[in-house]
Amino acid sequence: MMDLIVRNANLPDGRTGIDIGVEAGRIVAVEPALQATAPEEIDASGRLVTPPFIDCHFHMDATLSYGLPRVNQSGTLLEGIALWGELKPILTQEALVERALEYCDWAVGRGLLAVRTHVDVCDPRLLAVEALLEVKRRVAPYLDLQLVAFPQDGYLRSPSAPELLKRALDMGVDVVGGIPHFERTMADGAASVRMLCEIAAERGLLVDMHCDETDDPMSRHVETLAFETQRLGLHGRVVGSHLTSMHSMDNYYVSKLIPLMAEAGLGAISNPLINITIQGRHDTYPKRRGMTRVPELMAAGLTVAFGHDCVMDPWYSLGSGDMLEVAHMGLHVAQMTSVDGMNACFRAVTENPAKLLGLEGYGLEVGCNADMVVLQARDPVEAIRLKATRLFVLRRGRVISRMPAAEAALNLEGRPDRVGFAIRR
Repeated sequence: MMDLIVRNANLPDGRTGIDIGVEAGRIVAVEPALQATAPEEIDASGRLVTPPFIDCHFHMDATLSYGLPRVNQSGTLLEGIALWGELKPILTQEALVERALEYCDWAVGRGLLAVRTHVDVCDPRLLAVEALLEVKRRVAPYLDLQLVAFPQDGYLRSPSAPELLKRALDMGVDVVGGIPHFERTMADGAASVRMLCEIAAERGLLVDMHCDETDDPMSRHVETLAFETQRLGLHGRVVGSHLTSMHSMDNYYVSKLIPLMAEAGLGAISNPLINITIQGRHDTYPKRRGMTRVPELMAAGLTVAFGHDCVMDPWYSLGSGDMLEVAHMGLHVAQMTSVDGMNACFRAVTENPAKLLGLEGYGLEVGCNADMVVLQARDPVEAIRLKATRLFVLRRGRVISRMPAAEAALNLEGRPDRVGFAIRR
């Protein structure tokens, strides 16, 4: 007798007709026609069952603050940073916690069960750090929350940032972050990368650096990040996020840069919704997309993931916590419309970010945590195309969210009364 069985599932790797057995919160069987019983069974009916979605780059301290104290009129990164600076003095811990918990509810409903969020450490009160540590504690039963100490105002540009960042790490923040392209000079940016990587090496922590989030092709801090990773032996522990300047770099330099990144074992995180919205704001026409070189980085063997980055905050007015929307945008901007490319975009919001976060027990194999999502789609491509309904969301073998299937009630002569939304075979 098992605790739960999910029957007749399609898996992301192409296997079909698979039963998944669960005991004590873990997967104990993955096979066709499982000869076992359970008090609870879910009939997937040939639909896709996937491990949960993962958002490896987010700003939960700012989420759902849209319009406070005003709206970003230019849509630029720099106005967003300035607006966040206006908002910080009037933030309260209670409001931060409430908005973050509401967003976590949104996330669970969309099958998003792990988030890496950057948290600003340039407020002397460390208000956001305290708030998100509390949120992390409260959501732990149903969502994995990983915090990055992020010096939003610049590690060297903000006089108090070095002390505050170390205090945040002492309080329990998990990852070392940075923003070298926002320092006053390129030299200061490179120095900040060196110092922050040294802190991570001393403490045995991961690194996730906002890197070259700009249209300036001369912003090349990811090169320094790769060098410091090599120098300090941080291979496999360092991620460069955004990397949008690579979209504007010449091909000769990139032909040198990407092998350096691969040699250092860097991970790369692109944020399609935000990168396509913020970058290229100073262009007339032709207007740059701004998203980094996702297919080329993948082809070089780097682990590349997509993040949501922002939802209804000083930088982005939209969003709902839907990682399939993120994959959908990434697929279009990167022109990854082959079957292999579309499946790679699905992996960029599931297994790839799980690797970058170092999540243990992630997947749909025997011994993995029984965390999974049943989607109203038959395969990853259809899931992205439809931004498919999350019919069931399971955490450790327990259903924590369910949603009715999406269908239309038709009133058309000679046609069916109801129609679902699926691909014609």
